[in-house]
Amino acid sequence: MTVPNSQSLPVASALCQAARLARDARFDGLFYTAVLSTGIYCRPICPARAPKEDNVRYFASAAACAQAGYRPCLRCRPDAAPGSRPASPIVAEALPLLNAGQSLAAVSEALGISDRHLRQCFHGELGVAPKQYQLYQRCLLAKQLLHQTDWPVTDIAFASGFHSVRRFNDCFKAQLQLTPTQVRQREACVEKPVTLTLKLTYRPPYNWPWVSAFLQARAIDGLESAGANHYGRCFTVADAAAWFMARHDSEACAFQVTLWLADWRQLTSAVSAIRRMLDLDSNSAAIDAAVQAALPNAAINNGLRLPQFPSVFEAGIRAVLGQQVSVKAARTLVTQLVHTLGPPLAGDGQAPPETARAGELRVGFPSPAAVADHDLAFLKMPGQRRETLRRLAAFCAASPHARADNWLALKGIGPWTVDYARMRGEAATDIWLAGDLGVKQALAALARVEHEACRPWRSYLTIQMWSQLT
Repeated sequence: MTVPNSQSLPVASALCQAARLARDARFDGLFYTAVLSTGIYCRPICPARAPKEDNVRYFASAAACAQAGYRPCLRCRPDAAPGSRPASPIVAEALPLLNAGQSLAAVSEALGISDRHLRQCFHGELGVAPKQYQLYQRCLLAKQLLHQTDWPVTDIAFASGFHSVRRFNDCFKAQLQLTPTQVRQREACVEKPVTLTLKLTYRPPYNWPWVSAFLQARAIDGLESAGANHYGRCFTVADAAAWFMARHDSEACAFQVTLWLADWRQLTSAVSAIRRMLDLDSNSAAIDAAVQAALPNAAINNGLRLPQFPSVFEAGIRAVLGQQVSVKAARTLVTQLVHTLGPPLAGDGQAPPETARAGELRVGFPSPAAVADHDLAFLKMPGQRRETLRRLAAFCAASPHARADNWLALKGIGPWTVDYARMRGEAATDIWLAGDLGVKQALAALARVEHEACRPWRSYLTIQMWSQLT
């Protein structure tokens, strides 16, 4: 069965019917099935008895199901489904801003478009308005916390982005047609634990052995921890310190993620950032088909993912430090920068106990201001490159929301640096690093590469070329 590109998924089609009857995990989160007789909507992998075709309707998003009056299934739990990357670039850029709690007006202004145009894009892509999507995602996160944790309902309400328990209860019931009490099947704890553990799912295939090796080769001691079965790191969410540790569970097509935040009100943004860092929402089967079309005579490595940095600034700094040096040498330079200028992991005056005991995750990546204000003499590299780092940091400190494309005006920043930063810091999917040394080496060993056939996923073709070298 061919897995479609989410840009052209034929909702209400024979393909959706075949996928749900086969409980094909490759379609999980790409569409949802609503059952007319029960008023419930499900994931394609739902273990319940499959309803007859004339008793179901298909929707492109969970929010669209809710808007049509359906409530989520308590067996397959749509709140735990992997996400999907929107085909619309506008919607793709808007989702992280909405997840961070920004208003419709603020998101429209940040994207340089009108509120009306943003609403039109959302209706065309997801079948719902931006505000409806935002509220529903908050309710789905709250439902996931009710299922997977024993947090008090009050803490869940605020962590999910609501400003009062009353507003949370009203919205939860209106959106899901369930009350928090109906969802929760365990006793709440008296006091919220220091950390939170969630199950974050993905659509297979996910080539974790390759992704793990890629991350291990570049992991920075103290900032990151990478191993055969885990990856974790320190990061910031809205200037609040955070860390996570993700352990891979191949049988469940998921990661068990333990998370700590200095400010739990940023939980929605933190979970979204972790999903992005691990690239959990890609449609690998469709991407692999495009990569194979670009490499018709080669055996490809299926299920490659594109790990992201928490910020485009970090991606840019690492790109500059990696110019014309080996991965090992770049790692050494980044380690020196982090250990010299990185802030110690702390929240409310102290580091979380688990991290302090383990000693693995203890420092964050330096801020733009910290890099811009230092002479960087400790970095053993040409003085001009140090000045490039400082110029880039000063620009990012002054314009924290500027896109990487704007860096080309800075002395010492070229197209490769910008493209690498966009690929690994902005989750740009169509970056073809033709001038990259590793790509050139792989090209020399391959008889035929038709990179145009891989649009809009040439970033994955780029990492496919890197994987061919190993």
